[in-house]
Parts: sequence; structure tokens; C-alpha cells
Amino acid sequence: MDSRERVFRCLEFRRPDRAPRNLWTLPWVGQYAAEPLAALQREFPDDFTGPGAVLGPSDRRRGQEARKGTYTDDWGCVWDAGEDGVIGEVKRPMLADWAALDSFRPPYEILERADWAAANRAQAANLAGPRRFMLAGTSVRPFERMQFLRGSENLFVDLAYGTAELRRLRDRVHEFYLKELQGWVRTDVDGIQFMDDWGSQKTLLISPAMWRDLFKPLYKEYGDLIRAAGKKVFFHSDGHIMAIYEDLIELGISAVNSQLFCMDIEEIGRRHRGRIAFWGEIDRQQVLPFGSVEDVRRAVGRVRRALETPDGGTIAQCEWGVRTPPENVRAVFAAWLEPIEALP
Repeated sequence: MDSRERVFRCLEFRRPDRAPRNLWTLPWVGQYAAEPLAALQREFPDDFTGPGAVLGPSDRRRGQEARKGTYTDDWGCVWDAGEDGVIGEVKRPMLADWAALDSFRPPYEILERADWAAANRAQAANLAGPRRFMLAGTSVRPFERMQFLRGSENLFVDLAYGTAELRRLRDRVHEFYLKELQGWVRTDVDGIQFMDDWGSQKTLLISPAMWRDLFKPLYKEYGDLIRAAGKKVFFHSDGHIMAIYEDLIELGISAVNSQLFCMDIEEIGRRHRGRIAFWGEIDRQQVLPFGSVEDVRRAVGRVRRALETPDGGTIAQCEWGVRTPPENVRAVFAAWLEPIEALP
């Protein structure tokens, strides 16, 4: 069974030979841990691949991302990074004053200059060789982009008051992302990802009712577009998002990546196991950076016992961060290969 078939079988609950592997890395790893990363990838090859650079250059991008200092992204948002290897945050939002909204235009040039055929060339090479599952990591993240543009504090006040400007900004961002997805669905990739971080450590950042009113309809359009093209839908969201798991299933999400260890993993399993694929993860706040190898094995065992089914539905995913020892990342993937009864 090759990697591509393995992922499809996992997502469709058709008994893959093992859980597919997927490693995420923060930029720091490529900058400062390239040799340990290469060694890990040789021992535990990833079952996923990507199409490479497809979107075109932006007229607004300046500086170097993930290096200490500031840089400007494709939308013109200026980011501050306090150390190398991390993304940083936007401290001076460009739409802090709503008066700037009238003249604001999303960076359509990156779509107009996109080389969509590059994704097809990458997939053709993939299918001729290792045959991994090709997942397109898009820029689609409406709630987060609105925060980057407006500022988080401002945006939450806007949400509380339900301002007309909020909906105008949402619709403008959404229109751009629909156009991006219309490009991706015409390519030969196997799956398409979008994201938004919706959770605090203990609950959703806004009420579920507000989420369903303002953002769920956007996600429905994204998912419908992707699934109509015969592709799998992947979604990532940090924090405690248990309140919207049922909505994600209703929307036809194939796989969800969430911070399981912020929530009651066993309750998630009781409610949702076998109904959506769980795209990781292992606790990157405590266990991976600060725990022992045995702690890692215990965490993998907990996830597997709660969420794994004989038919599939779990992806062995974790994130390698700035303070994560390489041996802990290795332990994640080794534990996914152990018999579940051997794990603590």
C-alpha cells in the first residue's frame, strides 16, 4: 500500500495498513535543526506531500519571514517576530481605523500571477514516483486574516457590536479566498486545507451561535467547492473547539487538526470517533517540548485509545517546535507503530 492510498483509506475508513504520518515543523527547525530533521524524515517518511510554490509574488511583501525583526506579508500586514524561527504577530493593524476600509483591496495579484499548472506538474511527478497524498496548504483563514487587518482587540469589539463594517470586511476577505479556492480546485491535488484558530485554552473565542451566524456559512462555501471538485477537505484550528466539532462534521470536513489536549479527548472520541478523521495531534504545549519519551508514548497511547478505529480515522501528526527535543518527535512516530496494548 503506497502513501497516497493509505491516506485515502484512512479518511474514508477503509482500513489502511497503518496510520498515515504527517510532520509539521516551525521555521526554526529548518533554520537550526536541519540534520536531525533529515534523519527523522529518512526513518519515518511522510505520507503527505505538497505542490510547492504556486501563488504568485505580492506587490506588498517585504522583508524575511520568521526572522527576528519585522516583515510585511502579502496583504500588507506588518509582523513583529521577537526571535528567529517563529512567525510573530501583527502589532500595528492596517485597518485599525475603519476609514481605511474603502480603499483597501486584497492582494489579487498573487492569484492573477499564480502558476496553477505547477501543482499539476508536481502531482504528475508524485504519481510517477513515491505516490504520496498531495495536500494543498492554502492561505484561506478568514477570521485570522480579519484579526491581522483590524487588530484582535478591535475585531472582538466589532463582533460584540455587530458593526456593518465588520461584515463588509468579512465579505471582502471571503470573496478573495473563494477566488483562491477556485484556482486550487482546478488543479490535480488530492486535498485542500484551510484554517482558523477558534479556541482559547478552555472554550471557543466567540459564542457558537455567533460562529454559526458569521463564519460557518463561509466554511460551507469553501467545503462545498472543494468537495464538488472531488477533493478531500482538511481543516486546522487551535484551542478548545469541542463546541463546533459537530458543525465541522456537518460541513463535510474530511480531517480536522485541533489541539486535542486542550479538550477532553475521551469525550471527543465518544461523540465523534468514526465520523471524521482526526489529523493529530500530540500536546505541543507541554508533552512535546518538556516531557520525556515515556510521556510522549503515553500521550500517543491516549489519543489512539480514544480516537483510533479498526477502520482508520487517525493521522499520526505532530508539530516540531522551537523547544521540542528531536527524540520526542521520533517517539511520536515510533509509538504509532507499536501495538496499542504495548503503550502506557
